[in-house]
Amino acid sequence: MTPAEIQAVPLDGNQIGSAGVAGVHTKVLFGDPAKAGFYSILLFVPAHTTIQSHSHKDNRVAAVVSGEWHFGYGDRFDEKSLKALPPGSVYSEPAGGNHFAQTGADAVIVEISGYGPTDTHYVESKNDPKAEDKDKDKNKNKN
Repeated sequence: MTPAEIQAVPLDGNQIGSAGVAGVHTKVLFGDPAKAGFYSILLFVPAHTTIQSHSHKDNRVAAVVSGEWHFGYGDRFDEKSLKALPPGSVYSEPAGGNHFAQTGADAVIVEISGYGPTDTHYVESKNDPKAEDKDKDKNKNKN
């Protein structure tokens, strides 16, 4: 895909292979992150987004396509530990390795490849957007 084609990808809400944060979405380029085997996705992250510390069960390698991605490793989000990664930067997400990220004033696109199936586990369950969705569903059922 050319940069123009990447930018033209419609926002469809797909979050497979992502941290599940609102506004973040992915586009599968190859394979299926939910199944065994090699996959590659584009991760689209809006401006002013913080992704708390989490891990994935598969080894992943990533490249920043556009925007400046602020990325760090550790069990808790720590702004001082973020490294600014401009377009063309590469990094890894080792299996089970906790990491976190943030965007600034610009949206970011990251290409991520790994061997599925992948998943996302937050260090603190209170930071897991999926847990928030489950809590909302529980409250709806009580009413």
